[in-house]
Amino acid sequence: MSHEVFDRVAEYYDAARPGYPDGVYDAVAALCAMSLDGAVVVDVGAGTGIATRGLLARGARVTAIDPGQRMLARLMAHSASPGVVVGDGNALPLRSGVADLVCYAQSWHWLRPADSIGEAVRVLRPGGVVAAWWNTVDLGATPDDAQGTGPDWLVAFERRLAASCPAYWGPALPQWRVPQVAKAMGEAGLDVQEAWIHWVRQVSVDDMMLDLRSHSFVAALGEEAAAEVLRRERGELRKAAPDGELEVPMRVYLAMARTARDADG
Repeated sequence: MSHEVFDRVAEYYDAARPGYPDGVYDAVAALCAMSLDGAVVVDVGAGTGIATRGLLARGARVTAIDPGQRMLARLMAHSASPGVVVGDGNALPLRSGVADLVCYAQSWHWLRPADSIGEAVRVLRPGGVVAAWWNTVDLGATPDDAQGTGPDWLVAFERRLAASCPAYWGPALPQWRVPQVAKAMGEAGLDVQEAWIHWVRQVSVDDMMLDLRSHSFVAALGEEAAAEVLRRERGELRKAAPDGELEVPMRVYLAMARTARDADG
């Protein structure tokens, strides 16, 4: 199960996964037609609290839900006053009509599409917003986003991972697409908006390796094979960045929809 995989690598996830640019929170707030300050937010699949902290910093009142107890322990160690619940995004342990925003940061693809969106709609107040987003490296134009700008070293890095890790799913694969959350929202009767937010991550080679160690496709290799991939990639990235510092073009895919304001829609 996904939470068992991530619980095994919780310390790496906590140490080195990137945050999200301001544009993500700005876009969600704009659709909510309200400030996140004071908003009641449910962060589903909150993990170690990357999005939770971003929401708290903007004044939101956050309940973080995740099935992984070790992941949530990391969240509680670093986050100021969120509500924390061990739970399943397919059956949220919350009353109906209690939230202004239900969000999934880097997590919705682990859930059942119809069940999870149905649960999000159930716990939202009339006019509430459901949003899902994912960070990914920017390798260049895709069918989903025509503005990519990936450098050669990053393209090579992802292609090596695709060749070495059978569970790899990412932009180095020609068949890769963003998770189909917009389709699931549409099938639930919601009017969906989509956006790409581009940004640049400044990160050391060492932290890039910690980040890589946190990914499920590396964790699935087992310790010996994962260690070999990390050793190789550390050497390759040092060639690309002799000073040990990387500029990684990134992009966030964001899908969001507002529920009807009242029973009449």
